[in-house]
Amino acid sequence: MIEWIKHRITHKLEHFSSEKIKGFLKKNGLAFVIIFIAWEVVEDIVFPVLFGILGNVIHPAFYAGIPASIVLCFHWLAIPVLWGLYLKITNNKHTENHSDCCE
Repeated sequence: MIEWIKHRITHKLEHFSSEKIKGFLKKNGLAFVIIFIAWEVVEDIVFPVLFGILGNVIHPAFYAGIPASIVLCFHWLAIPVLWGLYLKITNNKHTENHSDCCE
């Protein structure tokens, strides 16, 4: 279990490496990089804070969401959805495949 948690945290930190970000920028453009980084910030900072507030105000069971939101990885779902929304809002016809963000 501890090894799995270490692996998940290492996996999350790899997304912020300059090599990975430069690769995304070169392949997908600035908008994709901004969406990717924004989602990682939401997933790793906003959600834990939100669960902490909910645990304080509503019910202590919400505290369980703090480590879960840090360890679990949902960018495989959220980034394609956010990218699709971006394309829809900006009316861009971008045909590249952006599903490799979680390799």
